[in-house]
Amino acid sequence: MREADERPPRGRRRAIALVGLVAALAAVGCEGRRRAETGQAPQPRSGPALVTIDLSGGVPEVPPSGMLGLSPKRQTFDEALRVVEKARKDSAAKGILVRFGSATMGLARAEELSVALARAKADKPVFCHAEGFTNATYFAAARGCSKIYVAPAGEVETIGLAAQIVYFRKLLVDELKLSVEILQVGKFKGAEEPLTRDGPSEEARASLEGVLSDLRETWLEGFRTGRPEAAKFVEEGPFGAAKAKERGLVDEVLYFDEARDKGRAACQAVRDDVRFGAGVHKGDGDLADVLRVLSGDSASAPIALIRAAGSIRMSGEGGLFGDGSGISEKELGKLLLRVEKDERIKALVLRIDSPGGSALASDLLWHQLMRIRDKKPVVVSVGEMAASGGYYLASTGSVIVADATSIVGSIGVVGGKVGVGDALERFGVHAETFPAKRGDQGAATRAAYLSTFVRWDEPTRDRVRESMKGIYDLFLQRLAEGRRVPVEKITPSAEGQIFSGREAKTRGLVDELGGLGTALAKAKELAKLPEDAKLVILDSRPTLFELLGDDDEIEARARGVVAGLPVAVPEDVKVLLRALAPLAGTERTVLVPAFGFRIE
Repeated sequence: MREADERPPRGRRRAIALVGLVAALAAVGCEGRRRAETGQAPQPRSGPALVTIDLSGGVPEVPPSGMLGLSPKRQTFDEALRVVEKARKDSAAKGILVRFGSATMGLARAEELSVALARAKADKPVFCHAEGFTNATYFAAARGCSKIYVAPAGEVETIGLAAQIVYFRKLLVDELKLSVEILQVGKFKGAEEPLTRDGPSEEARASLEGVLSDLRETWLEGFRTGRPEAAKFVEEGPFGAAKAKERGLVDEVLYFDEARDKGRAACQAVRDDVRFGAGVHKGDGDLADVLRVLSGDSASAPIALIRAAGSIRMSGEGGLFGDGSGISEKELGKLLLRVEKDERIKALVLRIDSPGGSALASDLLWHQLMRIRDKKPVVVSVGEMAASGGYYLASTGSVIVADATSIVGSIGVVGGKVGVGDALERFGVHAETFPAKRGDQGAATRAAYLSTFVRWDEPTRDRVRESMKGIYDLFLQRLAEGRRVPVEKITPSAEGQIFSGREAKTRGLVDELGGLGTALAKAKELAKLPEDAKLVILDSRPTLFELLGDDDEIEARARGVVAGLPVAVPEDVKVLLRALAPLAGTERTVLVPAFGFRIE
């Protein structure tokens, strides 16, 4: 008998794998409880508590995938906001300690966090500690914390807001001899400028400077509201710990354990209660939760929250850096179909943080979202950004909610390619195109217009531009339909400009200013649900049985682990390149932000 014949059938293999995994998880669960450190008296299990919210590990919009598609618990931004609100309402929680560590976050998330902390501060003391504050984390602390502490060797790096754009034309064109053929629809679009210019155009400069001015005003207003003395100095940093205390930016210079002890004494707490981040106590229900997720038995609730973060891509496209990151039309489409069909779900909250991407994927997802909106309310919450294709999706909201510091807009179209033919000719590599149609001089160029070896001639460029104009017109029609306004009302804001959330509201691109909490409250209101209506978070991680039955999925997960290794490319450049990635495949039109930039 052949060795292969001795293998159990696939169904039995799945069962064996499941039993093995359950045993492994059970063993981990048995060892998962924290023991008191040697030499320390164990703290009481009940009584007044100082709730710790540890943000030092970061707070992404969507959880990173772990083994078999599982993700660490309590590590996403929306969960952090919920923990703050629960602690505010908990009578046993006498104070809240927020540990920023050296973490960074976007300005919009810092704004939302500051609002949540300020609400809690009205009811109980909120203590904040960091090894080093940034523009964003100090913004959250100044507005939302009763006391602010920094480590002795730490800094308060409030240096003022700025945006930085990296330009590659000289490298790509002059040095590498690549041909960059990028077209745009929208006067202010500018997405091609890092590849085709050595500096910004006047239109791009005006658009970016306008946004920065709006963001700066909101940023400074946060200091004036929460810590007026800091507003005088916040743009003069960085400050060492001692100088920050001298200027009144922090209250004391302490290590984290000292800040924790001080906070516990100040609110007369007898124990620490870590509810977010490293050190969260795992309860007995965690294993059951894991098994339910693995088996695909997900709970339902009247409100569904879907988090859509990253560049938008079609099904089957990997991330540009091999990480499979971003918004997949296939994966998000599955979740949207579930929301549409599940009658128990009365409203959808879509949290968007996206610079755009594939025009085709954006339109397909737009269609699905509009189908849902015909049946139940769809409330969109904009995180850091809903730009271009991201705003394409956002326009489907019955209501769009954005932070004042969110980036909104960039309504326009970019298309083109980067050619390598001239560059490779220098090394003796030559490509020849043989068209089937003989006697037509332009046949080869037309047939090979997708090839990176062939430059576009003017007729080809005109046809691509005409196709892009068609996508742009469709974009405007979709936005007008989603926003329930005439196209003419959208057009003035549809030349590729980017706006702050505050300016976007003035222009009618956004309905309300606020964060995820505002969006959830609006969804309950529109669906006529009580304030305590439950929430279910939907994500696209596969179940265990899907993984065991799909070797390709397992291989993809393995590739994802490898791709998690650091890549030496600046994050702001990655954002733009990921959004432009479809141009490296079969698509010639993308909806991307006006620039790849970082505001810090």
